[in-house]
Amino acid sequence: MASSQTRAIQNYRNRLGDRGLARFEVLGRDSDRSLIRSFARRLAEDGPEAAHLRAFVSENLAGAPPKKGGILAALRRSPLVGADIDTARSREVGRETDL
Repeated sequence: MASSQTRAIQNYRNRLGDRGLARFEVLGRDSDRSLIRSFARRLAEDGPEAAHLRAFVSENLAGAPPKKGGILAALRRSPLVGADIDTARSREVGRETDL
């Protein structure tokens, strides 16, 4: 028969599982303890901020390829959008050279 402490731990883990959470151990530097705990707490909230953090970290750690259209999106955000700038080049014949 299981001891009361073992049953309490199992019940706690079952309740976490019902909420979609799992308990696990992470090794890290002691100075990063509060950072890792606050990061895990934010991820456990499962809101829009958690989704943003998940996407950011997985993109940076997993080395996922960057999304397509990044340059185009940056150009569209440029303050020069809508400015009537003349970008036409004059077509001139090059100079003569001796080879």
